[in-house]
Amino acid sequence: MTARRFGMQAALAAAACATALGAGAPAASADDPPAAVRTTPFRDDFERDVPTGWTFTDPDAWRIARAEDGGRVLELFGASRYEPRVRSPLNIALIEGQEFGAFDLRARVRSTVKDYGHRDLCLIFGYVDPAHFYYVHMAKAADPHAHSVFLVNDAPRLSIAETRTKGVDWTDGWHEVRLVREPGSGLVEFYFDDLEKPIMTAHDKTFAKGRIGLGSFDDKGMFDDLTIKPR
Repeated sequence: MTARRFGMQAALAAAACATALGAGAPAASADDPPAAVRTTPFRDDFERDVPTGWTFTDPDAWRIARAEDGGRVLELFGASRYEPRVRSPLNIALIEGQEFGAFDLRARVRSTVKDYGHRDLCLIFGYVDPAHFYYVHMAKAADPHAHSVFLVNDAPRLSIAETRTKGVDWTDGWHEVRLVREPGSGLVEFYFDDLEKPIMTAHDKTFAKGRIGLGSFDDKGMFDDLTIKPR
């Protein structure tokens, strides 16, 4: 084999490898239609066999599962084989082909890992691409890298919460969460179990709109009964 022919085959192999590694990433490909800003309510109860309508950092880490009551839920059951370019959550599921501006989101969430300080689940919003988005990190204990509203802006995640509690009381059962976003004022409010009193607040206008998602920094969990009402 000549050096030139070997070089061409190596380049093709590298390109194929890069394509395969990127196949599970949530960033839109050149073939994806542009996301539309949604103006009507969105709901997903996951009552189907496969998680259609979502894109994942690693599809092999997610599935539709049966809960104890027989209903179906979206489950993050494995560790994603995904390495973000900047320090940010590894396990992300994004609503496909939809963007949201101002909204009021509600969902049920359940952590399925043993208790520890950074036990977490996340809500993703204002997602532009893998290096530009916000997320709420709901964790057992707060510190500079846990239990806060975070901004990912082409740099490792930055806590932007103005107020927050010391953490959430994870149990092995289900919890109700609420996330309110008002891009005009920059307002972010996050609620856990008590849907009338926020446990985190922030103001930031970096991203006025973007995709919404579910996930965890590096843990496992379940999600159900997601509703999003544009405001």
